[in-house]
Amino acid sequence: MQDLVAPALLTLALVATGGYLLGSIPFGVVITRAAGAGDVRTIGSGNIGATNVLRTGRKDLALATLLLDAGKGAAAYLIVQALFPGVPSLAAIAGGAAFIGHLFPVWLGFKGGKGVATFFGLLLAAWWPLGLMAGACWLIVAFTLRYSSLAALVAAAMAPILAMLTVPALHLPAPTPILLLSAGTAALIWIRHHQNIARLLKGTEPRLGGAKKT
Repeated sequence: MQDLVAPALLTLALVATGGYLLGSIPFGVVITRAAGAGDVRTIGSGNIGATNVLRTGRKDLALATLLLDAGKGAAAYLIVQALFPGVPSLAAIAGGAAFIGHLFPVWLGFKGGKGVATFFGLLLAAWWPLGLMAGACWLIVAFTLRYSSLAALVAAAMAPILAMLTVPALHLPAPTPILLLSAGTAALIWIRHHQNIARLLKGTEPRLGGAKKT
């Protein structure tokens, strides 16, 4: 038994560390600097995500940031899933570590983004219908109420509920890791949006397409 514990712990450590380092890549910072658009952390809200990159006036950079931030979460999950197809919990750990890496990147003094794009990338990789359903929730709220932050909060809250209602019913091989992954990342999204929540309650949160507050 002891002969199996050490390799298992080493594998777990490597998976978590690899996922974290991949998630820590601050694509918003890298892309804006490489394009000569300055440091995104000095613009708008100071966030490193696609929404704040858009405030540079470069839609192409914002789109690239969105895709890469989503892609790094999906990549962490899918790579480990391919390497360890019989252990779905390892893929969830890698994906969760990538998500944490985006929120708290070692390269930026552990001051990262809010994780929305990485969250959706993870859901799409773990079970794409869940990612699409959560994305639909975001779109409905964003286009009706015009609040990006509120859309993210609603989508995050709905994801574990949708996973609970649909994943077990489809008899997928391992619904539990997907449920835990969606619930854990959703909770962190709510924590990271605490300032947005306060502004929403005060009625001072900027709407999509409106004047951006700095």
